[in-house]
This record gives sequence, C-alpha cells and structure tokens, in this order.
Amino acid sequence: MAIGRAYGMIEPHSDDSSAVRATYFIDPEGVIRAMTWYPLNVGRSVDEMLRMVAALKRTAADDVLAPEGWHPGDDLLVTPPQDQHAVLAGDDEHWFYQTTADAK
Repeated sequence: MAIGRAYGMIEPHSDDSSAVRATYFIDPEGVIRAMTWYPLNVGRSVDEMLRMVAALKRTAADDVLAPEGWHPGDDLLVTPPQDQHAVLAGDDEHWFYQTTADAK
C-alpha cells in the first residue's frame, strides 16, 4: 500500500486498498505517461493495458500519435502543426487528421 499511497491511489489514512483500481504506466525514467482509474465494481481490461503500453512505446519512438483503438501495424496519425501560420500555409484541409503507415 506504500506505492499506492505514494501515487495517490489510496487515501493516507485508509485501512485497505479496496476503494479504487488504478493503473499507472510509468516510463523507464520514472515519468507517469498514462493512468487509468476504475471504481471497485468495474473490472479492468488487460487487453487495453497491453494496447496502451504498445501505443506509448510506439509514439515515444517517433513523432506520431496513436488513435483510439490503435494496435501495432495500424495506421498512426501525423502530429498536426502546432501554430496557426503552419496550418494556414498548408494545402490540406484535413491538417488535423493525417494518417501515416506504421513502419515499425
């Protein structure tokens, strides 16, 4: 329960850890990259946890985004321009949603 308390999953004075089911995805440098929280009465999906790990690893390797439901080998999203000038300079009306093949 010490780890649960350290990450805020469990109240400091709680007698047990049954109140919440939390999953943290922590990179090798100790940075929390994602977290999921479920109430006690709702189960967690192991398949979704594995998908999350794969997506986090893939997007860390290149400047791409993994859309909802992405699995290795599926198309990824190109990171859209982050400033108005770059958006307006482009010719593509779908600048915010461009896909690219997963080459890895």
